[in-house]
Amino acid sequence: MRRKSWITVGAGAVVLTGGLVAAIVLSSDGDGGPKPRARQYTDHSACLLTGSQGVAGANAAPVWAGMEDASSATHTKVMSLPVFGPDTVANTVPYVNTLVQRRCDVVLTVGRTQGAAAEEVASRTPEARFVVVGEGKEAGNVTVIQQSPDTRSAVMRAVEDAVNK
Repeated sequence: MRRKSWITVGAGAVVLTGGLVAAIVLSSDGDGGPKPRARQYTDHSACLLTGSQGVAGANAAPVWAGMEDASSATHTKVMSLPVFGPDTVANTVPYVNTLVQRRCDVVLTVGRTQGAAAEEVASRTPEARFVVVGEGKEAGNVTVIQQSPDTRSAVMRAVEDAVNK
């Protein structure tokens, strides 16, 4: 190869390397790493037990909205679990137990049967915290929130209280 060709190839390599270095330097945001693309959650979780309609049910929707508000404020993970099958306490108790076994910091229920099942499980699991939305009986680890226009904010406060203790 002739000398002019080698110079051209060498100059091209230098330009290419310089462009690569400039691209890397300009693409970093200077804080030492990429910004997270998803919400960074804490180790806390709040779990909602609903009827078969899930969070779309008329009574469950404001509860879920309050849980999402609390999640935004505290970075608590929220999830829901609908109960399928007969609307009985005996059928619902295993669903409550599932949420307790998942180590939810607070188990929320909406619906008469779900609340009764939570109260039954709560009596055997004093380390778990429960929030019954609707009809229920307050106990040491069970808080009752009545359905009202303020349900969303009451649920938000209850979740925040549960994860901050």
